[in-house]
Amino acid sequence: MPELPEVETTRRGIEPWLAGHVIERIIVRQPKLRWPVDDAIQSLQGEKILSLSRRAKYILVETARGTAIWHLGMSGSLRLVEADVPPGKHDHIDWLMSNGKVLRYHDTRRFGALLFVPPGQVSEHLTHLGPEPLSDEFTPDYLYQRTRGKSQAIKTFIMDGKVVVGVGNIYANESLFKAGIRPQAAAGKLTKPRCERLVEEIRDVLAKAIAQGGTTLRDFVGGDGKPGYFAQQLLVYGRGGEDCKVCKTPLKELRQGQRATVYCPACQR
Repeated sequence: MPELPEVETTRRGIEPWLAGHVIERIIVRQPKLRWPVDDAIQSLQGEKILSLSRRAKYILVETARGTAIWHLGMSGSLRLVEADVPPGKHDHIDWLMSNGKVLRYHDTRRFGALLFVPPGQVSEHLTHLGPEPLSDEFTPDYLYQRTRGKSQAIKTFIMDGKVVVGVGNIYANESLFKAGIRPQAAAGKLTKPRCERLVEEIRDVLAKAIAQGGTTLRDFVGGDGKPGYFAQQLLVYGRGGEDCKVCKTPLKELRQGQRATVYCPACQR
């Protein structure tokens, strides 16, 4: 699943080709995605794109007539192609731009979405979200206060979008390893210094992943069609049973919330 760094990489990749340009035509070949594509999305034809931003794993495309909101789901991708490139089987939506480029949405599983919000309104999908992990709102004190009295495992806690957005499974594994915290540890038992270390590592891991174009898993590629390279630096994710790169202790793997969790029993406590 594309996580925050992959989504931010996509936004940065497509922004120069969309911002300031006009959406001349929108072609929806398959409207049945995670949520049906709203017919109102067609009202954006002829509109100039004012800006692109990201909130959690959503890409927001602003126009004077309203906001289009993309979500890549489990396997979706947004890529820029030339106008003469024919669509493939799973290429569900095209935006034909005034600069001759086509923004093409590809999704084999159709778990993604294209939403529409009129001017001045906020999507219901964004109202409940926690702070961005790279923002000034995500502080050690914030995490410490939110964890008080919580018996939930710290890994599933930081993956809750109501607590902090965008810390998906890959980056939760990596951040907890670098912070020296076992993923099973009760969130409420973390001291303030450990919360400070965890916030620091979450921010560092995500920033580095964004800088390297995200993590290539299965069929993810960025908006420019190029894969991310952060997978080459993964310390624990996907390495269950292998030796820890720090202490050589075999890494352990377990399931938490139906997700694979890998940790080092020596480095993490």
